[in-house]
Amino acid sequence: MAKKDQICAFCGRNASQVQVMISGPDVNICDRCVQASRQIIIHNMKQHSHQEIKNFPIPAEIKERLDQYVIGQDLAKKKISVVVYNHYKRINSRLIDSDVELEKSNILLIGPTGTGKTLIAESLARFLQVPFAIADATTLTEAGYVGEDVENVLVRLLQAADYDLAAAEMGIIYIDELDKIARKEMNMSITRDVSGEGVQQALLKLLEGSLASVPPEGGRKHPEQKLININTKNILFICGGAFEGIRDIIGSRIGKNRIGFGDKAESAKSMNAFELLLRIEPDDLLQFGLIPELIGRLPIVCPLGELDEAALMKILSQPRNALVKQYQRLMEMEGVALHFEREALKAIVKEVAKKRTGARALRGVMERVMCDIMFDIPSRKDVAEVIITKGVVTGRRKPRILTVEKKKRA
Repeated sequence: MAKKDQICAFCGRNASQVQVMISGPDVNICDRCVQASRQIIIHNMKQHSHQEIKNFPIPAEIKERLDQYVIGQDLAKKKISVVVYNHYKRINSRLIDSDVELEKSNILLIGPTGTGKTLIAESLARFLQVPFAIADATTLTEAGYVGEDVENVLVRLLQAADYDLAAAEMGIIYIDELDKIARKEMNMSITRDVSGEGVQQALLKLLEGSLASVPPEGGRKHPEQKLININTKNILFICGGAFEGIRDIIGSRIGKNRIGFGDKAESAKSMNAFELLLRIEPDDLLQFGLIPELIGRLPIVCPLGELDEAALMKILSQPRNALVKQYQRLMEMEGVALHFEREALKAIVKEVAKKRTGARALRGVMERVMCDIMFDIPSRKDVAEVIITKGVVTGRRKPRILTVEKKKRA
């Protein structure tokens, strides 16, 4: 086709009526249509990125929903509810002209393993219906080294949002095991600390809010690869870790600065682990190995206490995702009723408490108790009810089984 015969596929103008005609395989577009398309794209992107989050729950409602999944940890749930509510109010404030600029408050959860740190973050994202991603800090390294780039956590969030960029930019990222990237003061190696302080430095720009370029499918970047720009300014980061040893640091500091006089002076020895965590200060985190800049970007510190037997008992049976309810539902699908005696639940809790790994050990014990039952029941059609006693948990007895005939006679 001659140049003078080129016609824009969008507006129908020919090459003599426009300044530039861009030609492609069997199609042409003029400069006027390119400019119009650009304006439409910019308008739509601005409109999409400034959507207001409507009907957002207030702090009391957020905590109420967390209570349905997370037992105990009231202080942490209350703090998180307030921070999350203020965070999304801050996002909506973009639509209001104001001289006051609201800053983002990321959260640091500190507590022993199995106390509900990950569960709090997961439950939060579930009912807020925002994109949510979990990353493990132990797998992250500085760019160019073996491991995952820090920015790959954004790729997971983008994938969770089905590549809806605007939704991803208002999501939540939970970074677990943050304590494992603490600066190693005693490291005498001549090699770089690429999975410790280096990762902390790389996390800084994500936490405070920056424009990060990430490959759509994750992995390492290369010059010819198409990248997606993600603004982390409105992404809420929740970090968690057990921080083993930080209680000793807090106790040592309190021991040097006792509160009170004489025999009534309060010392670290008189406090339990949770009471010590309540006294945590930025200097303690600095001494543990976090760099000052990272501490400053995690202003909200939420301590979580160890779960006692009463809390483990509630976790086993009360939440919407309680293990007892899950197994009862699985057996119900086989047409069989499942009942746990109170003493059996107490025996499970006592066994878990000995392991000192928190609620995480509950599933392991329950799987052991239920394994043979879940194996045998699908093969039998005469079972109406299974009763788990204390003897089943301790391994001394088999479960009581009521057949359909016995159930009818009863």
